[in-house]
Amino acid sequence: MGFIKAFSGALGGTFADQWKDFYMPRANVPGTAGLFQAVPQSQNNGRGENYKGNENIITNGSKIVVPEGTALITIQDGAITGCIAEPGGFEFRSDDPNSQSMFAGDGIFGQTLKSTWEKVKFGGQPGSQQLAFYVNLKEIPNNKFGTQSEIYWDDAFFGTQVGAVTRGTYTLKIVDPLLFVKNFVPAKYLQPGAPVFDFADMDNDAGSQLFNEVVGTLSAAFSNYTNDPSKGNRISKIQGDQIGFAQAMAQAVEDAYQWKSDRGLEIVKTAILAIEYDEDTKKLMKDVKAADALSGARGNAFMQQAVARGMQAAGENGGGAGMAFMGMGMNAAGNMMGAMQQQPTQSSYQPAFGQAQPVQQAQETAQQDPMTVLSEKKKLLDAGLITQEDYDKLKAQLLGL
Repeated sequence: MGFIKAFSGALGGTFADQWKDFYMPRANVPGTAGLFQAVPQSQNNGRGENYKGNENIITNGSKIVVPEGTALITIQDGAITGCIAEPGGFEFRSDDPNSQSMFAGDGIFGQTLKSTWEKVKFGGQPGSQQLAFYVNLKEIPNNKFGTQSEIYWDDAFFGTQVGAVTRGTYTLKIVDPLLFVKNFVPAKYLQPGAPVFDFADMDNDAGSQLFNEVVGTLSAAFSNYTNDPSKGNRISKIQGDQIGFAQAMAQAVEDAYQWKSDRGLEIVKTAILAIEYDEDTKKLMKDVKAADALSGARGNAFMQQAVARGMQAAGENGGGAGMAFMGMGMNAAGNMMGAMQQQPTQSSYQPAFGQAQPVQQAQETAQQDPMTVLSEKKKLLDAGLITQEDYDKLKAQLLGL
């Protein structure tokens, strides 16, 4: 039937120390490995029936340890006969009615494996000899992606198409070892004495296929990230958002190639090492940056400073144009600044030029020298800031005509 559980957790304690020989993962396995052999420790001291101790073949009486972060898969004639995804020590007994083919632990991970097991399990009675492999359940780092030319996507924030050349890495996780072994690992890695299935191996065609699929879905990944209405993400945030962009990339490869549902693989984190936007996108980002700088309170302060500088320059230049600008500064420039801070009320409203009330102006300047007032108003008339009619009315009232 399969395995009998001997102890839980790490190899240790009185019971575990009685094991003089057992199977464990092979030594010096790289962190980028996805699947590797179980190899015997010691020299067949307690497995009288195990005459294949020099290979990854277990037989009745074989003891095997499953370390943290790994799953054990047994195979017979190309079919999966057993799976252990919880740490501990186990003994293989094909003829024991109390043995089990499946140890998946608790939680969501265990339930997923149990569901998959019903679809892929071995149909008959397992034989007395089994191939044993470990599957790496930890994050597998340093999986590269990159483009040689620009990729393009529609960006919701900019409201147009943008493009960039990019490269980086992602971490990968095997979330369903049964699907991974059954649907993705090539047969040459599932034989006695097979090499390590290493995602970073340049000769591993399966690993190269993942690289090509990620590159092929990068446009969709960028689009998923920047067009997520729940986040309002900008492309400028991608390099600092390892998990957010990883989720967008995982969704893209799942939609296109069913990594998780068919292969038991999932992208966990990303690190974009470089991203170079095309010229049109750079100009667009520059315009948006300038618009952001002039928005809100910062934009109001900038506009007020610009108006103040303009009034000062006009006063220093002198002349009709300068006097005209100074004349309008008390009203028009003041209104411009005030409009940014509050809406004008009836009590604070000041009439614009051309709407001046000659009678009110005459009353305000009644105690001033009429010739001085008329001289100043003549300059405003010459500058076109008041009408001839307004000037004549004010002149008549000041002189009592």
